Amino acid sequence: MSARLRLTAGQRRSRVGSRHLLAPGAKGAAVEEVAHALVGLHATDPATVYLAARARLAAPSVAEVERGLYEDLTLTRMLCMRRTMFVVPVELAPVVNASTARRVALKERAHHAQLLSRAGGFTAEWIAAAEEAALAALRVRGQATAAELAADVPALRERIVVSPGKPYERSQRVASRILGVLAAEGRIRRARPLGGWTSNQFRWSAAQPLPELPEAAARANLARRYLASFGPATAEDLKWWSGWTLSDTRKAIAATGAVAVELDEGTGWLLPDDTEAVPEPEPWAALLPALDPTAMGWRHRDWYVDPDARRQLFDRYGNIGPTVWWNGQVIGGWAQRPDGSVAYRLLTDAGRQARTAVDAEVERLTDWLGETRFRPSFRTPLERELTG
Repeated sequence: MSARLRLTAGQRRSRVGSRHLLAPGAKGAAVEEVAHALVGLHATDPATVYLAARARLAAPSVAEVERGLYEDLTLTRMLCMRRTMFVVPVELAPVVNASTARRVALKERAHHAQLLSRAGGFTAEWIAAAEEAALAALRVRGQATAAELAADVPALRERIVVSPGKPYERSQRVASRILGVLAAEGRIRRARPLGGWTSNQFRWSAAQPLPELPEAAARANLARRYLASFGPATAEDLKWWSGWTLSDTRKAIAATGAVAVELDEGTGWLLPDDTEAVPEPEPWAALLPALDPTAMGWRHRDWYVDPDARRQLFDRYGNIGPTVWWNGQVIGGWAQRPDGSVAYRLLTDAGRQARTAVDAEVERLTDWLGETRFRPSFRTPLERELTG
């Protein structure tokens, strides 16, 4: 019996540079190429989509991302893995829907129906009628904001009290709940935002129904794509990234024909045609945004993030802030200050070459941002300190 292939942390970092389009010679030409390389782009913060693409495009621009999202419609936002918003290639959307998003949507519908019933006594029949009225109004308008739809549909103007009696009690329009479920089910989609590319206030448009795929086959397909981008990875990594049960995760890995390899964390998995060593790319530095898909791609992170640095780089819920990378390893964090300058701090001394490369990246990012200002939704200790 032959011994398992062993991959070191250094070999895994080499894969990140090339597979995730971060090394100088690996940059992508189009935003669709970036989305495919990472399976999807985290989109909880709208700015993350643009900043993640910027770090990986040979000629980054806001217009290139907007082309894919709002003009050619080759990318779409979905509430999917781990109940997180992603931007995924449209051809992958049916796979993501069947493997993860469909179950998320079912839970969203049940949760919101229960909340509306408790807060306002709204019945399932009332909710269904409000949804149909909202869809009809959207078809007439083509694109609309929640406020515009509420102007057309009186039911959407109803209000409920959320978290009554709690310190964070608030009043909320029913529109946000109704439209959120329709979006989770893929019946409507987010169109252009109000304001600039950092805005999280979107217009809505109708969406085309996605083909129905068998769930198990879709999970195997998504696992294959994940391993192609993030492999080698452990079953725990894929379980965490996808939000599946451990049983479903193991079945999906087995369906890919993946081969077991030895990692510092234990058993990892690679696709059978991906066991050859990856050449080490030329040195690279990158400033990746909060919730970047590379930084959030694995459950086990010791091989690319020093455990001693996590307290400063993550919030208490496990969300990572903006990070400084050098050759596949997180060496610090960064933030944009109110005056537009980009500040950073290295938490690991990676040498003069790294500092010089990071300074150059800071200058490029500052120039690219120009007058744009943004702030992550999930703020981490180091990001707060750098902006203070």
